[in-house]
Amino acid sequence: MSEQPVAMITGAASGIGAATAVCFAERGIRVGIGTFPGDPHDPETTLRDVHDAGGEGQIVEVDVRSTDSVDAFAEKLRSEWQRLDIAVANAGILREADFGNLTDEQWHDMIDVDLHGVMRTARAGLRHMGEGGSVTAISSIAGGVYGWQNHAHYATAKAGVIGMMRSLAVEYGPRGIRANAIIPGLIRTPQSSDAKNSLGPEGLDRAGGYIPWGRVGHPREVAEVIAFLSSPQASYVSGQAIVVDGALTVAMRD
Repeated sequence: MSEQPVAMITGAASGIGAATAVCFAERGIRVGIGTFPGDPHDPETTLRDVHDAGGEGQIVEVDVRSTDSVDAFAEKLRSEWQRLDIAVANAGILREADFGNLTDEQWHDMIDVDLHGVMRTARAGLRHMGEGGSVTAISSIAGGVYGWQNHAHYATAKAGVIGMMRSLAVEYGPRGIRANAIIPGLIRTPQSSDAKNSLGPEGLDRAGGYIPWGRVGHPREVAEVIAFLSSPQASYVSGQAIVVDGALTVAMRD
């Protein structure tokens, strides 16, 4: 068995997932680049960046709404690379809908991807992990810290992610496996740049004016924290929800 660690990342065609794949590659971690077939972003770009960083990766189509699909993703990596050490549950959707008109279908679609998808990813990865394994799931300041009007279904899913990781940290701690959540603030990703369902480019630019750091974050800045949590250097960090937001959530607004 190779000593090189192996990671599975969902939603790795763009944004935080793609940046995490590159961070892992730079650290000698082989990467399964999970991509949804309907994603308009090209996972080949992520794969090229992984190769440019001196790493090894492979693209795997995965739909986090399907247990069979997520299980097959983990099993493929385990079969081809003889190990699986890290799972990053990053895939998610963002849809605006006012609560009074929110349909059951809209609610279930959101929960199925942003919460159940995390559960499926963590469960599939944990089946193959041994001591030193790590699960990191992406929450959000919406639900993780703040409420967000017209996004109750999204915030509910993201709040649930934190409770899930805390519970997994307790359950899998005796096996030497860690579980943590990341709570990104305003990060310039394709999702946050969607003007219909999120802030959009102009909204992100305005947000920079009230974030103490003076700007919104970059995917790489979140990915670096994920890489740390997935590393032996974080061997005693588990059950945490770490905010990466340029001090947005602790600042008093004028």
